[in-house]
Amino acid sequence: QVQLAESGGGSVQAGGSLKLSCTASGFTFSDFAMGWYRQRPGEEREWISCLAKNGIDAYFRDSVRGRFTASRDNSKNTLYLQMASVKPEDAATYYCAIRTGFYRDLCYDGAEFGYWGQGTEVTVST
Repeated sequence: QVQLAESGGGSVQAGGSLKLSCTASGFTFSDFAMGWYRQRPGEEREWISCLAKNGIDAYFRDSVRGRFTASRDNSKNTLYLQMASVKPEDAATYYCAIRTGFYRDLCYDGAEFGYWGQGTEVTVST
């Protein structure tokens, strides 16, 4: 049974940093690219990042590029999202997801994701 468990959310001051984790089980984590999404109240979930299987090829939406980094530890079946220079608009519930569809080890425009975790909430104080 595929399971994703996000953690590490909490309150952070604007300009501060926070590191989120996503622990995976029920599938061969090292074979899949992984993604991060977020959802603000009343809004649709939006894609944040994709990290390829190799842990090197990483992609970010424009609004977080240069501030967020993604990494993975395949020995721990864990995906990370390091958030820096956090802005009020980064406040959201953050989710990790598994690449599905074709070329599941890669990231590309239009790549599909599935198997969401329960999310971890990030609040930003000013």
